[in-house]
Amino acid sequence: MIKKSWILYFIGKIHHILKIRNASLSDRPRLIEIENLCFSKEEASTPKTTKQRLQHIRDSFFVAEEDVTILGLVNGPVTGQEFITDDLFENITENPSFGGQQTILGLGVHPDFQSRGILAKLLAHLEKEACKRTRETVTLTCKEALISFYGKYGYINMGVADSAHSGVVWYNMSKRLK
Repeated sequence: MIKKSWILYFIGKIHHILKIRNASLSDRPRLIEIENLCFSKEEASTPKTTKQRLQHIRDSFFVAEEDVTILGLVNGPVTGQEFITDDLFENITENPSFGGQQTILGLGVHPDFQSRGILAKLLAHLEKEACKRTRETVTLTCKEALISFYGKYGYINMGVADSAHSGVVWYNMSKRLK
């Protein structure tokens, strides 16, 4: 016979399963909150650009959710260019069905849920979806302090980016997909 305490433990474990799904317009308030907690005012996606991303690139905009609470996000359009250009932060168009370079413009986890491996799971999910659509690479920009973090996940530092976004020095990071 199974003890009641084991059943309650098991039910509790099931209840807290991390789910990654496509973002929707109804998620927008929480996504803006996470952006503003994870990035400076100059770096964070605005309500307008968040809405634009949700409308045009839902196929590459994912959220990590647990018990209907959004914990983190990853998003970016697909481009024909090797690296991110500043215009992508303001002007988003539909992704092609297949091919191209998957960018990451936003990747963040609410501070209350950090250090649980959620960023790694979001990255892995975006990469898996990009592979399904035969994207060539995943590319992002990051500050110097994060180069080694992304390096742990197979991203290669391709040098200083030609970006003036928020007045910060950014580095191009790229990962070739198989």
